[in-house]
Amino acid sequence: MDKRDYKSSFTGRLAPYIVFIIIFLLVLFFVLTGFREASRASDAEGLRIAEASIRRAVISCYASEGKYPPDFEYLKENYGVRIDESKYIVHYSIFADNIMPDIAVLNIE
Repeated sequence: MDKRDYKSSFTGRLAPYIVFIIIFLLVLFFVLTGFREASRASDAEGLRIAEASIRRAVISCYASEGKYPPDFEYLKENYGVRIDESKYIVHYSIFADNIMPDIAVLNIE
């Protein structure tokens, strides 16, 4: 057997495995990228939902009591607002009883 025949037969036998490994790595890369993007979208949606629930409770308080809640703790105690405080920080700043408070929900990370 000639040296060239050995090399070409060796390379010919490895080619399908190399192609399979490359395709596998590409698929793995796209799957991991998809999971990362889904996680980011989920985090953004969680922030949006948390802020919307606080705003609904603030408006509900104003409609029933005639004034905005004095602080976020009041909302938690009286209106059942539950926020995962290990993931989010709530900024609640009120200027006056009859002016809508400034509400911001931020990711801790």
